Amino acid sequence: MKLLIASTNSGKIREFREMLKGGEIDFTDLAAHRELPVAEETGKTFRENACLKASEYARQLKVWALADDSGLAVDALDGKPGVHSARWAELNGAGRGDADNNKLLLRQLESVPDDQRAARFVCVLALSNPDGKVLLTAMDSVEGRILRQPRGANGFGYDPLFVYDKLGKTTAELSPEQKHQISHRGKALRRMRGLMQRAGLLTI
Repeated sequence: MKLLIASTNSGKIREFREMLKGGEIDFTDLAAHRELPVAEETGKTFRENACLKASEYARQLKVWALADDSGLAVDALDGKPGVHSARWAELNGAGRGDADNNKLLLRQLESVPDDQRAARFVCVLALSNPDGKVLLTAMDSVEGRILRQPRGANGFGYDPLFVYDKLGKTTAELSPEQKHQISHRGKALRRMRGLMQRAGLLTI
């Protein structure tokens, strides 16, 4: 099956490439289509944004498209930054990009006790046919907590602050193989594969 990974996020694209390599899906990503306007993420939920992106890029390129919308939900911040995770610092006038997002989050949680820093990464995937109709969605998450200082050099986004207690490591300290086994994106992709198989879109 030929499939477009409908993302402009280099970290996400890298992870999809790692998880899909050697499989039954022949995939490309938006790096080969820089002329396209970026789909606006106007949804209020991860699912809405994933569907918007999958549908928009599928329609523009007349291909099957798989879009990801994901982010960090922190209990002490009432689920924020949520759908605004990638732009959290920018929206709060505190810079932009991963480093500034992490600095802002640490400031916002500075007075929150260690036992109240629970958080989760959430991922929703949406699959659209070439007509722009979303046929399947899959969601998953991974539970953890936010540290007081970053650890690890792998991953991207909030990975250096997010500790997965079962392994005692942040997701930035895990190897790609370890991370994909437990991550929100890895689990959501496995769910999506199952849905695609049951729908007859994949034969393996």
